[in-house]
Amino acid sequence: MVKKKRSIHETATAVIVDDVTSDEEEQVFADLCRNLAEIRKEKAVVGYIVRNATSATIDLKEPEKLVEYAILSSQVLDSNQEVSDLFELGDVQSILLEGKEIKALCMVIDENKIGIFMEKDADHADILKRVSP
Repeated sequence: MVKKKRSIHETATAVIVDDVTSDEEEQVFADLCRNLAEIRKEKAVVGYIVRNATSATIDLKEPEKLVEYAILSSQVLDSNQEVSDLFELGDVQSILLEGKEIKALCMVIDENKIGIFMEKDADHADILKRVSP
């Protein structure tokens, strides 16, 4: 029996994606950063992380915990849609996660993902009002 050689040719197409943000998106991000900087001045606020596709701003009292806070807020925001679908909640505007000593308020405004970290006794409802558009 003679084996036939098969030749497989693949064509790869490069895709280049320009991540262009509009002036309006940049303005929303800048406004959020200013607003969060004001909120961060409160004694009970430990810090915040705000990011979009091209930029991130981070302000934490304990910069050595940056990775932990970043992972926490990212996981909470990524799980948001799954939980919403599972329990048929519809669009979730914000998520509050409470630990023993710290609370995390996570939300998405336009394309900006926000995590605000505060002491357990902080007024998260007031902070939510001040951040929400």
